[in-house]
Amino acid sequence: MTNKILVLEGHPEKKSFCNALAEAVKAGALEVGAEVRHVKLTDLDFEASLQGAYQATHDLEPDLEQLWEEMKWCDRMILVHPLWWGAAPAKLKGLFDRLLRPGEAFHYEEGKALPIGHLKGRMAEALITSDTPTWYLRWIYRAGWHVILKKQILEFCGFKVGRIRNLGPMLSANEQKRARFLDMARKVGRAV
Repeated sequence: MTNKILVLEGHPEKKSFCNALAEAVKAGALEVGAEVRHVKLTDLDFEASLQGAYQATHDLEPDLEQLWEEMKWCDRMILVHPLWWGAAPAKLKGLFDRLLRPGEAFHYEEGKALPIGHLKGRMAEALITSDTPTWYLRWIYRAGWHVILKKQILEFCGFKVGRIRNLGPMLSANEQKRARFLDMARKVGRAV
């Protein structure tokens, strides 16, 4: 049973539909008695640039140290963010670059091509808003970011990934469609 939920809100603005979705996920999880921690990208103070790549030492700022503890604490992480230019917003990508460090989030063993993820035993899902119609994103763009997020970030670090849902197109989403998205987010939170 997944009763420790981390909602990671990855929109770089405080007022966004992603915020409403994250709050709906949180509300759904609380309805079924889960313990929920909600971390907002906008509240985190850290340097997103990975100067010197992984060759340099990068101590984590206090906000990133706390988020790392939340990731290790959770049974299930639900990421909510927009799709901008086919990928995550730069600050969210920077968060992954800085937080998911070799030796902490994963390690390599000699003679093996694939890493050992240190976040095994945890589930992850994502709700991603976009202006691109879902069918176009999947069949024309081949859902590039969804594949990267699942295979090269989350599974790479050991998460078992459930659904990555594309919510869109947001540009033309009326109140009824947005209400359906919020209801779906609440159900995602309740599915513990």
